[in-house]
Amino acid sequence: MNNHNHPQSKQVINRLSRAIGHLESIKKMAEEGRDCSELLNQISAVISALNGASKVIIEDHINHCVVEAAKVDDKKVVNDLVDAINKYIGIHIKNNDSIH
Repeated sequence: MNNHNHPQSKQVINRLSRAIGHLESIKKMAEEGRDCSELLNQISAVISALNGASKVIIEDHINHCVVEAAKVDDKKVVNDLVDAINKYIGIHIKNNDSIH
């Protein structure tokens, strides 16, 4: 496993920890039989928090891993990023071997 220590790693961990705590609260709300609209609003907040963490991860990855890979012409890093983004957004973009 690669060691990925980026400048914003702590920020990502903090965002994920908050999302986990929030999700635990939502679970408790569901167990208490709280209103569906309340649950959906809170779930929406967790999704937004996860999207924010994802944005930071993508930015860090591009600014560090992809930049370093480009210096040594490592196309695998770019292709792996494209695959990960495809999964994240739920679509398929064909990898282009000519990406530089």
